[in-house]
Amino acid sequence: MYKLKIKKLFMLALTGVILLSANTLFSQSQKATTFTSTITINGTSNLHDWNTKVEQIKGEFIVSGSNVIQTLNVKFPVQNIKSGDRLMDKKTYETLNSSKNPTIAFTLTEPSTAIIGNNNDIQVTLTGNLTVAGVTKKVSFKSIGTKTTNGYQVSGTVPLKLSDFSMKAPTALLGMLKTGDAVTIKIEVNVPEQNLVAIY
Repeated sequence: MYKLKIKKLFMLALTGVILLSANTLFSQSQKATTFTSTITINGTSNLHDWNTKVEQIKGEFIVSGSNVIQTLNVKFPVQNIKSGDRLMDKKTYETLNSSKNPTIAFTLTEPSTAIIGNNNDIQVTLTGNLTVAGVTKKVSFKSIGTKTTNGYQVSGTVPLKLSDFSMKAPTALLGMLKTGDAVTIKIEVNVPEQNLVAIY
């Protein structure tokens, strides 16, 4: 009788350990310091619309087991912005005052719960500090993506004004070409499953 009780207690304890381990496994946070991301900047001018891209980006991404994005840091050198037009790139760097402010950065300031809907679609509002041309502003934008078997995909657009960051819209061709104050930044972040590391 005593041995039977000991055996039952042992089995209960073992079951508890297994359940606790499983719960920890499925609720643990995951972190990635390497991911692919593309930022496209779209703007207007009195002659034609324009766009430029950034493809070499560094950062950190942490998501909890309950689908809360706890950390998202993205930064890149201003001179990684490329349009394919040397004159346009030069004007961009001058506008951003890249010699004094060589980096653009975004840091998430509020943990964001990813709402997973039909077909694993993710809807999340990202709120954080965006630093451009040495000026930091709080921005908030909605993002939509997908949680797949291969990782996470998140994309969103951020409408901004150059004047909000104390920048003047650039001109060219002796003032004949004038760009608009408003720009739209499109962000696409892809975090492959193999880049995610479990953290405890």
